[in-house]
Amino acid sequence: MEKIDKLDKKILSILSKSARIPFKDVAAECGVSRAAIHQRVERLKEAGVITGSSFDINPKSLGYNTCTYIGINLERGSMYRKVVEHLVNIPEIVECHYTTGSYTMLIKVYVKDNEQLMDLLNNQLQGIPGVVSTETLISLEQSIKRGLPINEEEEDV
Repeated sequence: MEKIDKLDKKILSILSKSARIPFKDVAAECGVSRAAIHQRVERLKEAGVITGSSFDINPKSLGYNTCTYIGINLERGSMYRKVVEHLVNIPEIVECHYTTGSYTMLIKVYVKDNEQLMDLLNNQLQGIPGVVSTETLISLEQSIKRGLPINEEEEDV
């Protein structure tokens, strides 16, 4: 991809705060035409810089009252991809990371209650071939949620 310049960073900064903002408003804030914004955004999408746009849905509004992080230890790290093939079929898992440190993998899960969490742990995760152990961390409150900071004044990348 070409370098990301100051205008790209300004566009990304604006869109990261509100992906629904009309391009005409982005153009006005950037001092360029709406067509220029459209072209830049399409180029950033094609380059994989912008990977999507979505709405944030409050899990509690759908009855998912508990956010949980589960550390998973595997027999061997090389089993990671095979385990992911099983995890992808569990809809309550919203993130999965292959990690360094105490766990081989770390997943983020939303469940409705402790009963559902216990079922997920005992009857789904721990039955996956290669899973040796799990450790559950329940989130009591999410205090910060934000995207990456975009410094428009930094050198082009």
